[in-house]
Amino acid sequence: MSEENHTAVTEFILLGLTDRPELQHVLFVVFLVIYLITVIGNVSMILVIRSDSKLHTPMYFFLSHLSFVDLCYATSVSPQMLVHFLCKRKTISFLSCFTQYHFFITLVITDHYMLTVMAYDRYVAICKPSLYGIQMSRCVCLSLVVTTYIYGFANGLVQTILMLHLSFCGPNEFNHFYCADPPLLVLACSDTYVKEMAMFVVAGSNLTCSLTIILISYIFIFTAILRIRSADGRQKAFSMCRSHLTAVTVFFGTLFCMHLRPPSETSVEEGKIVAVFYIFVSPMLNPLIYSLRNKDVKRAIRKVFHKKLCAK
Repeated sequence: MSEENHTAVTEFILLGLTDRPELQHVLFVVFLVIYLITVIGNVSMILVIRSDSKLHTPMYFFLSHLSFVDLCYATSVSPQMLVHFLCKRKTISFLSCFTQYHFFITLVITDHYMLTVMAYDRYVAICKPSLYGIQMSRCVCLSLVVTTYIYGFANGLVQTILMLHLSFCGPNEFNHFYCADPPLLVLACSDTYVKEMAMFVVAGSNLTCSLTIILISYIFIFTAILRIRSADGRQKAFSMCRSHLTAVTVFFGTLFCMHLRPPSETSVEEGKIVAVFYIFVSPMLNPLIYSLRNKDVKRAIRKVFHKKLCAK
């Protein structure tokens, strides 16, 4: 492939969710509302956890970082998508596309392992309560979070470098609403075998590894809960895990549908529908899941509102 062909594509045209003009403004309003709820919910969760000293525990420390990651990866896609709903020419530059691609993969994989770390935290809290203070010390919690961010960034960087090694010499019409693996691979002019294999290995290994740790953690957790003689004790222990289990089900369920498929025109169309759930629905629901089902968070929220009202 000549150098001219390598540099021929300087921008991509995104087809978006639909090509029907009459739906563009309706979808703009729908996704703007979803994004605003996502921003308000996750920012509020972070601020409430930071402001209430009773929530300065490992569980809520991890939850604040989960909210931060959810906020970031929804923001990596939503603003551009909202602008494109109002534009006739839906373009994204080559550099912007690959920047979005890198950060999106980074944040999704970070989300994988933040949920995994939260499962481990629940395992230690329920199965080894006497050792909780030692095994989940501040130093350990910081190390787990930093490792999660670094690992996510490294995965995103490797995948982006492999994608940049492909040639994009036209066409540049991109059948998606953000820069994702399947539609980019469909556009590539060069052999995509190495990138496809890397995509399957990374997606498969990360999904398998994180889910295995989560499942093993919950096997031990449920075993420990069943040994509790008191019904109230079992209920209290299970309530500590219920919100996390709901978030894991929503997030990992959609990711399995999205990534573990070969790229094709059909998979791209299906992928757009699935992507809506884990890019927009999951980050929007997580703050609601954790606040509506958590007495400590609800108490902290009431406390914040009470302070605001008293200040007035």
